[in-house]
Amino acid sequence: MFIQTETTPNPATLKFIPGRTVMPEGTADFPTPEAGARSSLAASLFAVPDVERVFFGSDFITVTKGEGDWRHLKPAILGAIMEHFTKELPLFDSAEAAEVEQVYEGEQAEIVAQIKELLETRVRPAVANDGGDIIFKGFDAGSGTVFLHMQGSCAGCPSSTMTLRNGIENMLRHYIPEVSGVEAV
Repeated sequence: MFIQTETTPNPATLKFIPGRTVMPEGTADFPTPEAGARSSLAASLFAVPDVERVFFGSDFITVTKGEGDWRHLKPAILGAIMEHFTKELPLFDSAEAAEVEQVYEGEQAEIVAQIKELLETRVRPAVANDGGDIIFKGFDAGSGTVFLHMQGSCAGCPSSTMTLRNGIENMLRHYIPEVSGVEAV
């Protein structure tokens, strides 16, 4: 098994590409070892000293480190990923609990559908290339604010605020006049 690695805009995060599907649908973000306990792969990665965050995308895994050096961490991380996939272990130890999504009605529902469509077709593919993901969390019609959650290498990335303000916010405001701003949650 050959696992490729790629750098991301976040210098503390590396993207690992195992050459097979990691998550058949959706993404999973593990900001702490406790959150990673529900996945045997995430738990194995958190067992590597100095691993601070793990994220699963469709065909990649991003790992965020603390103060350690990638030269020392990378072999252990590659070993944990390789062991998981060669043993064909399940990604999650139990069934995932689905998050309940807010329901919008009328004109708000149309606006939210447009926001989600733009995020899905234009934003998510770009941030996935950088080892992250952006999840729609809500829309406040009164203020025109879109709430987004950044995951993977995007979480804590020095350029994430710039991405939100100059990239995503400007694009959403251009296509959807009802949007006045974007906030990270």
